[in-house]
Amino acid sequence: MNIIYVCLSVITLSFLSVYSITPYIIKLANKINFLDNPNARKVHKKATPLLGGLAVFIGFFILTIYIVLMNLHSFNYPIIGYLLGALIIVLVGIIDDKIGMKPITKLLGQALSCSIFLYSNNLFELFGPFYLTIPILFLWMIGLMNALNFLDNMDGIITGMSGILALGFYAFSFISKTHAVAVQANLMMLLSLAFAGSVFGFLPYNFNPAKIFLGDAGSMFIGYFLSTMGILAGRLAVTRMNNPMFYLLPVLLLSYAIFDISLVSFIRKRDGRKLSQGGKDHSTHRIHNAMQSPKVTAIFVYLINLIIVLITILVFQMESVHLLIISTILFAIVFLFFGRKLDQIPVIIPENQLKNK
Repeated sequence: MNIIYVCLSVITLSFLSVYSITPYIIKLANKINFLDNPNARKVHKKATPLLGGLAVFIGFFILTIYIVLMNLHSFNYPIIGYLLGALIIVLVGIIDDKIGMKPITKLLGQALSCSIFLYSNNLFELFGPFYLTIPILFLWMIGLMNALNFLDNMDGIITGMSGILALGFYAFSFISKTHAVAVQANLMMLLSLAFAGSVFGFLPYNFNPAKIFLGDAGSMFIGYFLSTMGILAGRLAVTRMNNPMFYLLPVLLLSYAIFDISLVSFIRKRDGRKLSQGGKDHSTHRIHNAMQSPKVTAIFVYLINLIIVLITILVFQMESVHLLIISTILFAIVFLFFGRKLDQIPVIIPENQLKNK
């Protein structure tokens, strides 16, 4: 089947699927009282449905089944492991959203999700010995799951941002496609489009003023998708360029999420505040305090990530490891400067953040 037709059908169907089912998810959440109630560390002022992650996952899952049946014609071990890992992290998030979960229990759920993905895709020796690879990949996946979870603090921020990044992964896979890696590249292209369509289908309900939130289930699923695509994209880039330095490409592509969690961690540690508690001191809160508009803040974050995607794709197209290293250093310098400027913007510190006990 023509790959252009398949790509267009995947992103269209995933968009329509999530856009259509989200109103029913909103009704379900209200009916079973699955709501996010406002408090001192949150921006919203009224109880809001909290099952958005389920809507996004359902759309992605349905379209992944479609992709497999239309292109692979059978389920292989890596696909089953990928979907099982995603399902586990969504279930962990739903339980945490509804009844709460101890950090260690949540971490174990994230670790289980990571283990299934890495084992099913034979990635335990990606960087050489397993004792080197496993800690790096666990840190990458669990770090990004929590980074996106923390960054999900304002209407529409990570929904639109992750859709832009997914299109970045699509573009990267399209550019990387050669006869030798055609199957891997095609699958990454289609998964990226299925995810992009799903989050963009959810965005109209999640953009300010949000009618429904992603919840931990949605934000951690987004973190799971971006981290796994980052690993697969890094492997593809290294295979294509035959140079391990190209593992830096997904780091560049996902640099805003890495920047936000690094900024918050550094400032809280410096000020003697709790690292694990939610608060209103993320980069998005500081941008909002400067711009005084949640809509403008969301669009500004989208633009930052769009620029990051375009630069990353350009760097990859140039096929220069020196340009890659220089770009990585420049990204770090720009984010350091940006972080210093954001640190000067006053933020509200909730009571649960005042002391690091």
